Amino acid sequence: MAVRQDTIWERFLSPVVRLLIDEDGLRRYADSIDWEKESDRYRRDDVIIPSYYSNQNFHGIAGGYLNSDAAVTYDPVTQYVLPPNESIVRQALVDAVQVKPRRILDLGCGTGSTTLMLKQAFPEAEVIGLDLSPYMLVRAEDKARNAGLEIVWRHGNAEKTGLRDATFDLVTASLLFHETPDAVSLAILRESFRLLVTGGQVLILDGNQKTLRQLEWLNDVFEEPYIREYAASSTEANMGAAGFEAVRSQDVWWINQVTSGIKPIATENVRHYTPTSVDNNDLEGLGSPAFGIMA
Repeated sequence: MAVRQDTIWERFLSPVVRLLIDEDGLRRYADSIDWEKESDRYRRDDVIIPSYYSNQNFHGIAGGYLNSDAAVTYDPVTQYVLPPNESIVRQALVDAVQVKPRRILDLGCGTGSTTLMLKQAFPEAEVIGLDLSPYMLVRAEDKARNAGLEIVWRHGNAEKTGLRDATFDLVTASLLFHETPDAVSLAILRESFRLLVTGGQVLILDGNQKTLRQLEWLNDVFEEPYIREYAASSTEANMGAAGFEAVRSQDVWWINQVTSGIKPIATENVRHYTPTSVDNNDLEGLGSPAFGIMA
């Protein structure tokens, strides 16, 4: 795994974190999986990887998330860089859910940490995790299997999911927006608006934009190519521009924030859907209202 040596993370913080991580155990886990074979089960030919994702390094790692090393190391590192505790931060999103979801879509799900928590909180709901990296989906599936949770994992772009209109009660994204250009974040929110039923909720968990603007040095800790753009933006304003109402943010231990929006109830053309059973092993031919009939 090619790693940039000149980042603050690699020069100062990474050596400390490495003392806390079982690197031999990670290596054994990485070697136990045929990553190319397993990732091919998720890789979709109709998913185009955007240049903002493939042509940038994230966290000092060349190639970003499009490799198995990123999938193996993401969880061990993240648990030490989300104060005060990763589970507490992610739980803040789950606690902010105001709807009773029958169908949940977790965008940019990565290794599925928040996705699993959503399924545990709403066991009767159909939960779908979508990510651009098939390698991250392999890791997410492994975690779900070990936890005994049935979750659908789907390779896709959060800007244009290919899923049908008005088929989710809840759309979420955790730690995604600081890794996308602002225009892309807005596009993801507009896609979320399209996917939600009227009265549905969107929840975005990410860095606290007010804090990031006040503490410039935080933007230099990791190699995050879009974090200054994210800090200068406003997720609340973007939600409003995407059509959401009742938009509000809450601080999560000062470093992070959860922003919520509701798709307003229209006076006409209100769409409803009737849940149908889904064969999670055959997403290509689904007649589900979430997926439609895929070619």
